[in-house]
Amino acid sequence: MESTRSYNILDDDLGRFTGQGAAFVAFGEVMIRDTPADEERLERTRQVWLSMAGSEFTLAIMLRRLGVPSAYITRLPNNPYGWMVRNTAREQGVSTDHIVWADRAEPIGRFLYELGRTPRAGAGWYQRKHSAVSKLGPGMVDWVAALQDARLFHTSGITLGLSIHSGYEQNYLLEAFQEALAAKPDPCRVGLDFNYRKTLWSPEQCRQVMTPLVTDHVDVLITTIEDMAKLYQMGCGEVSADEIYKGDLGRLEDDDLQSFMRQLIERFDLQVAGLTIRYPDSHEQHRWESAAMDKEGHFARSARVRSMVLRDRLGGGDTWNGGFYYGLLTAEGERALQKGVLVGDAATRLKQTLMFDLPIVTKAEIQARMRADVEGGGKRTAR
Repeated sequence: MESTRSYNILDDDLGRFTGQGAAFVAFGEVMIRDTPADEERLERTRQVWLSMAGSEFTLAIMLRRLGVPSAYITRLPNNPYGWMVRNTAREQGVSTDHIVWADRAEPIGRFLYELGRTPRAGAGWYQRKHSAVSKLGPGMVDWVAALQDARLFHTSGITLGLSIHSGYEQNYLLEAFQEALAAKPDPCRVGLDFNYRKTLWSPEQCRQVMTPLVTDHVDVLITTIEDMAKLYQMGCGEVSADEIYKGDLGRLEDDDLQSFMRQLIERFDLQVAGLTIRYPDSHEQHRWESAAMDKEGHFARSARVRSMVLRDRLGGGDTWNGGFYYGLLTAEGERALQKGVLVGDAATRLKQTLMFDLPIVTKAEIQARMRADVEGGGKRTAR
């Protein structure tokens, strides 16, 4: 991979995004996250920190903090929690023009989360059934206006599973997403983080929705080796799908990763595939790397597996997605993949040292981390 000096993101010309609308548009759910503030267990706590958790929301904020005009589309109850989400988006410069407002009595999704400590893992409980966004259906969003200047439109498998999780006879969110696909301009690529959650739907339900959708409409797929092993029985090199799913994933050679990603691209007819790879050594200490490939066979991978001491891992993968998309939006071809991996790796390693999901990091911090990763050293940098 080239020196990080080739990717001075502080000097990137973002003037290419000259339209009136957002260049990046994300579609999903924001939950209110409850985390004990008194270090008690969730069942004992009487004080919680309220924060926001949402895969696509995190991604939109990361890209906006990197300078890319971004918008977020969801459905929120017209009450203080809904306003909290809207206000946070606006604070970060993310457009809320196309948020759909529900009756104030409708629930917002909740995520109850307890931080772990080795050897006790972190634990989370979803409360997402019948949330306001689970009924965001066709006809609610002016997709032509929302996507008029979009270069990349993104959602996740989490979002597409919410209506099924709620037990509805129709998948409102899938129908709204299909409506958006029909309205998007031709230059706009479709990105999706597979993000399988067994607490939302079964593997069979997931495959039934996701396989044709990804194959027919998705240009950029981000996923993990574990999800593909679980859902499609895909092995990686000499490691079988069963071994992967059991957690027996060691260091992978470039040939193994390239073969795996080539399978992904061919199976789903993709333009680009991205992989995030996490090696959890303990609750507090993880190692991280990532890789990407395009249909032309260009391949990029982290220069090395790097360690990080976690404060809060949640939002880490989504922050990487934002950095990776930044590379795709500001460069071309092989250079876009290399840049995306560099920026994504630096951004996520910084974010995971912070509490809560949102990536409140700066371009200067990311640039300094990229430089230190390539050139060594850990000097302080001015903000």
